[in-house]
Formats: sequence, structure tokens, C-alpha cells
Amino acid sequence: MIFRQLDLNLLRVLVAIHRTRSVTAAGKALALSQPATSNALARLREFFADELFVRSPAGLQPTRLCEQLAPAMQAQLLAMESLVLNHQPFDALSSQRHWRLSLSDLGEILFLPRLASALRHESPQARLSNVSVDAAQVAAALEARDIDMAIGILKPQHRGIRSQLLFKERYMAISSQDWSPSPPGRGNTLSQMQLVQARFVVVSPTATFHGSVEKMLMAMKLQDRIQVRPRHFGSIAELAQNTDLLCIVPEMYARDLSQRFQLQMWALEDAPVYEVHMVWHSSTEQDSDQQWMRGLIERLFTRRRQTPEGVFIA
Repeated sequence: MIFRQLDLNLLRVLVAIHRTRSVTAAGKALALSQPATSNALARLREFFADELFVRSPAGLQPTRLCEQLAPAMQAQLLAMESLVLNHQPFDALSSQRHWRLSLSDLGEILFLPRLASALRHESPQARLSNVSVDAAQVAAALEARDIDMAIGILKPQHRGIRSQLLFKERYMAISSQDWSPSPPGRGNTLSQMQLVQARFVVVSPTATFHGSVEKMLMAMKLQDRIQVRPRHFGSIAELAQNTDLLCIVPEMYARDLSQRFQLQMWALEDAPVYEVHMVWHSSTEQDSDQQWMRGLIERLFTRRRQTPEGVFIA
């Protein structure tokens, strides 16, 4: 085994297969064809005189040697990438950077248009993708550089993950203009007694950052009042307009819909406050391009001031 005979590009393939447990998925992540990825794996096996991966019902499983090599190689590759990027000043205006964020269904509705508009003005050649990542896998996706950052109700407790609070909000309800609480009350805050008489719409995406809506209703002993569970937020406005149901959504979205569709907006008594964070991996902490994007997101979405009514505004 002579190190100088090893093509260092092969190490990226080794790390990608170790992460995805699939030759096809690794090739896709590296923009390589399946045959090219298979050929790279064959060359790695020849160099190390080891199978490196063996087939199993759960996908490719690493050998003992591979388990020793891959994590260390990934750490070194990330360090090299950061070292190179740190010595290249980031020019947003000319950058053709492809940004990969992870946003929930609602996050895409609320954050993506505003962020895309800012990029078109400040970094017009940049591209932007929302990558589907389950909330439980965000830390792993950040570490693998599958995504640059994520925004949502996220507080990963993994080593190497950094986070920044963007804003705090509460859940609120929206309804048609014809809906009224029972028993009648004053103001726009619904009491526990009034909520017990209502029926709800709660969005339940497959990979959600908003599962805490149902937790809130469970704490209020109202989970049996959920009448409709759509998978996406796109139907919420029409459900509120055309039924006698209360749609429970985050405050930012409630305000947006109530203004655009002339819906009523209701505060919920004792509704808990939740936090929306931006998260990223510590290996990108000093990268000039990542610092620029984090600064842009902070500028667009951080709220620092709170009204006497408890509403957080920009």
C-alpha cells in the first residue's frame, strides 16, 4: 500500500457510501454516475485490500477497517474544505453558490420567498434548494454537508451543531368571518371553556417541525377535538373559509392568512411559546460564504422586540 498512488478523490466516495449505505445514493450526492461510483469503490477495495462494504438487508454495511477509516476521512475532508474556503473572500454578487437549506412545509411558505427575493438582489447568480430532511436527521445532514443550514423548531443536542434563536411565537387559531365562539366572549382570546366547544384543523406533515401543536392540545386535553388533519399547509385558508372549524397554526402564518383572506384570528389561552432557530455545523463556522448567508437569514428573520401584548415583531 503506497499512499501517493491513492487518488484522493476516491476518499470522497468512501465517505459518501459510508454515510448513505448505498452506491447509487452516494453517486447522486457526488454528481457521479452509478458505474463511476461502483468503479471508484472497486479501486478503493483494491487499494485497501478489504471489501470495505458488504451487502445486507439494511443496505451496505461497513467492515471494521471501513469503520476506522471513514469517520476520520470525513473529518479531514471537512477541515480541508474549510481551510480552502477561508482563504477565498466571498463575493456574493458574482457567486454561483448552490445553497441547500432544510425547511419544513410551512417554513418553505414563510421563509423561502423572502429569502429568494433577497438572493436575487444581493447574489443573483446563486441557486437555492429546500432539501427534504426529517427533523431527526438534520444534525447528520449538516455534518455531511448535505445541507448548509436549517430553520425551524429545532434544538439538536448533537456535538458540533450551532444554533441561533431567530424569533419566538405562539400558536393561534384562524376561522371564517362567520365563526363565533361558544359561549360568547369578549376580545379575540379563546378560553379553555370556549376551546372545548370547538373543533380543530391541525396540519400533520410526514416530516414535521410542528408536532408540538398536537402536544399543546394534548396538554389542554383537547386532542379529541381535532376533526381534520391535512398533510400540508396549502389547504388551511380554504378550510378556514369554508368550514366551521378552527385552524391552529403558528402566529406568523395566522397573520399572513388573516390579512390575505379576510379571516378572523384568535389567540389561545395559555398557549405555549415556541422558538424558531437557525442551525448549522461548527465546521462551517469560519467559512466566509456561510457567514454571509447566516447574516442574511439573521437580517431577514430575526425579531428582537416584544409588544406589551406578547407579540414578537421585527
